[in-house]
Amino acid sequence: MRRDVFQAIADPTRREILHLLARQSLNVNAVADNFDISRPAISRHVRILTECGLLVIRKEGRERYCQADLRKLKQVSDWTDRYREFWTKKLDDLEEFLEKEKKKK
Repeated sequence: MRRDVFQAIADPTRREILHLLARQSLNVNAVADNFDISRPAISRHVRILTECGLLVIRKEGRERYCQADLRKLKQVSDWTDRYREFWTKKLDDLEEFLEKEKKKK
């Protein structure tokens, strides 16, 4: 199954994992210690984030360390910017309309 950044951040646990790893690199067990779900579930979330390019796994001996790579989130930012521009224009138009109506009274 091909995954993308939008699927990765759709899950609140994955968003929290990204938030945690944005500050520091941690091994998978240390990541799991921050959640009330099973280690296999955390491993699955880590795998999905890695497949989407939001995490990089580096091995040191027997340990696997997770490091956030948030550059791919630019795709989300670019997508939301289009809607931000649209709604900003709509709200500016509404404000202008309401000001005109207010002056008529």
